[in-house]
Amino acid sequence: MQQQISVITIGVADLARSRHFYVDGFGWAPVFENEEIIFYQMNGLMLGTWLQPALEADMKRPGLCRPGAFAMAHNVPRQQDVQPLIDRLGRAGGMILRRGDAPEHGGFRGYVADPDEHAWEIAWNPAWSIDERGMVTFGL
Repeated sequence: MQQQISVITIGVADLARSRHFYVDGFGWAPVFENEEIIFYQMNGLMLGTWLQPALEADMKRPGLCRPGAFAMAHNVPRQQDVQPLIDRLGRAGGMILRRGDAPEHGGFRGYVADPDEHAWEIAWNPAWSIDERGMVTFGL
């Protein structure tokens, strides 16, 4: 079976607040939006931000909780791009969890949570390449 993820959907409390974080913070453009959900076309997958009650109803799983035991990651092409993006996301309604620094295993990273407490690692990894479409490849 092909290794791939088609869509990641996260529950949000306020679609406008979430949109501000992703559009004004990351600079992403929605490809579809209505009163319940916004989709962002990523590099090979979709990210959906869906009002949590509607997501719970669709899953038939009430009581979804935040924050979760996971972090999504956004890799940047240069080390010096990490902290400015974290700061911009903070100004767009995010909560800075960890300022950019160099972990002992290499690279440079920091963390920010979106307005619904979904954690994002903002990272630069010199061993991972990012092509012109934003596709990240493990190793050189």
